[in-house]
Amino acid sequence: MIFAVPEVGMFDTPLCGLLGIEAPVICAPFGPWDEVALAAAVCGAGGLGSLGTAARTVPELRQQWSRLRELTDRPFAINHTTRPFDEEAFQATLEARPAVISFHLAVPADLIARAHDAGIVWIQQVTDARQAGQALDARADVIVAQGGEAGGHGGDVSTMVLVPQVVDMAGDTPVVAAGGIADGRGVAAAFALGAQGVSMGTRFLASTEMNVSQDWKQRIVGADAVDAVKALNSDRILPPYSRPGGFGVPRALRTEFVDTLRDHPERVDPEEAVPRLLAAIRRGRGDEYLPFTGQSAGLVHDVLPAGDILRGVLRQAEAVLAALADGKPLPRR
Repeated sequence: MIFAVPEVGMFDTPLCGLLGIEAPVICAPFGPWDEVALAAAVCGAGGLGSLGTAARTVPELRQQWSRLRELTDRPFAINHTTRPFDEEAFQATLEARPAVISFHLAVPADLIARAHDAGIVWIQQVTDARQAGQALDARADVIVAQGGEAGGHGGDVSTMVLVPQVVDMAGDTPVVAAGGIADGRGVAAAFALGAQGVSMGTRFLASTEMNVSQDWKQRIVGADAVDAVKALNSDRILPPYSRPGGFGVPRALRTEFVDTLRDHPERVDPEEAVPRLLAAIRRGRGDEYLPFTGQSAGLVHDVLPAGDILRGVLRQAEAVLAALADGKPLPRR
C-alpha cells in the first residue's frame, strides 16, 4: 500500500526540497526498535521517516528496508551511530541507496564522503557548536541541532541555545531543531530560532504505529518532564563507542534498573543484563529497563496515529505564528 501525501500548508522550506519531502518534520530513529510502520506513516504524511540499525544483522536490516519500500515510495533515512559503528551494515546501506543517511554520536568525515559518492544526502546530528563546526567542515547536507532535553543520547546544551548557535554558523546548510519539541508551539519556536524543520522522537514514540509496548507509550503519556532523567553509568551495559568523538549520557524514564545503575552500578552484571535487555528490545519492550524518552514527555497527552501527530503539530504551529503576527493570544493544546 502506498500512502497519499496531503497538503501541509506554509512550511515549504529549502530543507523540504533537499530531502524530497513536503513537511519539514523528521521522525527520529529509535536504534534497534522496529519502526517500519511508523516510518511509512510519517513518510505518507509528507515527513521523513527513519529506520535505525543498532543491534540488527544485515539480513534483518535488508528485510526492514524492503518492508518499508513496499509501504511507501517516499524518501526515508537510515541511521547509523558510533555505538558501535557497523561497517557491514553501512556498506549494505550504501548499496540500498536510501535517499538519506543520518548519523549521530560523532562526525565521520570519511563516511560522509562515501555517502556523497553514492549520491546520498547526509543528515548529521550534533549536540554542541564544536560538533556543528566539524559537521560543516565535513560537508554534511543537513545539521540536526539536538538539545539536551532529548531522549536517548544527547549533550548538555539546551535546544533554545544550541539551535541559534548552529544557525549562525551554518550559512546555507539547513538546520533542524531537536529536543523538547512535541507540539506546534515547539515547531513555531524552532522556526523563530532559524531552523528549517524539526526532528521529533518522544512524540512519535507515543504513536499507534510505533512497534513498542503499550506500557511504554502510556508511561510517556502519564510522565512529567522531570521523569525523563539522564541514565547515569549506562556505559556499563551499552556498547562501546567504536570511533573517536562519541559521547553522551542517554535520557530515559526512571525505572528500577535506571535507579540501580545510578546508585549502585556494581550491582548490574553486564554479562547478565545485556542479553536480557537485547531480548526485551527484540520483543518491542525494553521499557522495563532503559526506556529512552525525552523531557517532551511532559507535553504528550495521548497516543495518536503518526499522520495525525504530524499534521496536528503543523496546524498548531501555523496558528501560533498567525496569532503572533496578529498580536493575539497564542493557541494552547
